[in-house]
Amino acid sequence: MSFVALVVALALEQWQALGVRLGLESLYRQYLRTLEQNFNGGTRRHGVVAALLAVAPPVVAVALVYGLLAAVHPLLALVVDIVVLYFIMGFRRFSHALSDVVAALKAHDVPGARRALAAWQGGSTFDWSSEDIARASIERGLVDAYAQVFGAIFWFVVLPGPIGAVLYRAAALAADEWAAPRASADVGPLVRDRAAFGAPARRFLAVLDWIPVRLTALSFAVVGDFEDAVACWRTQPVLWANEAGGTTAGILLAAGGGALGVQLGGPLPGPTGEREFRPEMGMGDVVEPELLPSAIGLVWRALVLWLGVILLATVANLAP
Repeated sequence: MSFVALVVALALEQWQALGVRLGLESLYRQYLRTLEQNFNGGTRRHGVVAALLAVAPPVVAVALVYGLLAAVHPLLALVVDIVVLYFIMGFRRFSHALSDVVAALKAHDVPGARRALAAWQGGSTFDWSSEDIARASIERGLVDAYAQVFGAIFWFVVLPGPIGAVLYRAAALAADEWAAPRASADVGPLVRDRAAFGAPARRFLAVLDWIPVRLTALSFAVVGDFEDAVACWRTQPVLWANEAGGTTAGILLAAGGGALGVQLGGPLPGPTGEREFRPEMGMGDVVEPELLPSAIGLVWRALVLWLGVILLATVANLAP
């Protein structure tokens, strides 16, 4: 059932993206901001309560619906699996955003590529070169592919029904929402420091990420340059611990860069125009715009590998 639900949900998303998904995500983020306003007392204890209130309601609601419909008929449970995955997984969001950058760079439209990347990742891309854009796009693509697809798939397979997928996505959104200080204009009155308040949500996501991010890195190695991917994975992620995404992103960038045979990380222009230092990840050639399709291909091959393993496991379970 898991394999069928995954394939159907991925096919539906590629055929027609559901615009209401972003609206639901926006509503959930507003709920998270309401929790923050009411519970952020600047301590970890407050953060634990808020994290529980953030994750428990959607998980319990989906579990109840799934359990009731599964008791009526297994096909109804399959429909719930497909619908939930369709709402949660965002492979199209990653692949189409990266494709927009690829199309602009292929047309030598560097300003258009800057706008496409800025719309995708946020922040300023003013005065970025085509090489800067390509490198940042691969980095964002690898991290997004994991967050939007592989992490959700792992927990969907591990826990019954769609519970794991909902648990993972809710935890990821909570950790992201409470990750950094936010301007008072975004949330109303200025809230207290998030360092302690957001720590439980971030820690919970790190626990959920521990196994699937390493399986994703292994997948990149298997479908890419295995030796270089493993070498980078073993030595480089710790260098990224203080950068955006922390060690989780470091594992993906190290393994992905090694698998592709390119250098990721490194300095990028900051808001003031000066190049900001970042550790170098991966190994091999400097990223050129022509290498972007290879990054998309790496993620597609890794996804096919995961689906193949899930199919084999499903067949093995059905065998007498």
